[in-house]
Amino acid sequence: MYDYDLLVVGSANADLVVGVERRPGAGETVLGGDLAVHPGGKGANQAVAAARLGARTALLARVGDDGHGRLLLDSLRSAGVDTSAVLAGGAPTGVALITVDPSGDNSIVVSPGANARLTEGDVQAAAGVLGAARVVSAQLEIPLETVSAVVRALPEGTRFVLNPSPPRPLPAEVLAACDPLVVNEHEARVLLGDGESGDDPAGWARGLLALGPRSVVVTLGAEGALVCDASGVRAVPSLPVDAVDTTGAGDAFTAALAWRLGAGGELPEAAAYAARVGAAAVTRRGAQESYPTAAEVPPPAA
Repeated sequence: MYDYDLLVVGSANADLVVGVERRPGAGETVLGGDLAVHPGGKGANQAVAAARLGARTALLARVGDDGHGRLLLDSLRSAGVDTSAVLAGGAPTGVALITVDPSGDNSIVVSPGANARLTEGDVQAAAGVLGAARVVSAQLEIPLETVSAVVRALPEGTRFVLNPSPPRPLPAEVLAACDPLVVNEHEARVLLGDGESGDDPAGWARGLLALGPRSVVVTLGAEGALVCDASGVRAVPSLPVDAVDTTGAGDAFTAALAWRLGAGGELPEAAAYAARVGAAAVTRRGAQESYPTAAEVPPPAA
């Protein structure tokens, strides 16, 4: 009997957002609007998204012993995430400094802070939590060595889902554990290499599968997604919505996908559900505050 449907191992950031008429040039100062502070980070986002859907969810992460860390812990706990494996101290909480211009374009500087201090030793110390999870999900806003340690520590039968964001080359042991590897267009191109990627998403999916993962999901925004395993490539449609803000939608997709796979869903069905969760998320502003409950997930298109 598993204590958790999903354990997320990943980052937790405070997002500091300010609106500007235009971004400053070198040596220039511009005035902006009021500063808004939101809980973020791909790991924390995924954990909140899964918990809001009803999954029994835990997060293994590291935050600072500071106000931003308390903000993140409060957000996680209010969503129902088990934070017993969230470590505090060693460095300030990770921060994303985000400026947004009137067109919606943003510029982001990330200070990883405590995220960069989540170590292999922390993974080993969390062996009890790892052993209690049906599915483990990770991203790359924490050290790649830590993700490799997670893979090595996975109990037999535990499913591993990876969103390689921000993308970088992956060691064979990590690729071989992915079931699935979840990528968007940019991440697919980086992993494949620009010279090899071409412009065919189905080709990306097959090329990524050839790198060694057990399955692959390529997300295509409003065009839905592709799922790929040994049986071939299948298209998963999106749900037409009026998008307001796409921030964090990919994290909601990955969390929903991981949860449904752990509940026994086949890859195409789980991806179709995840696409509907992502569609619901983009109809609201923000990341964690935009994530739907299970009751708010729209039904499949007729």
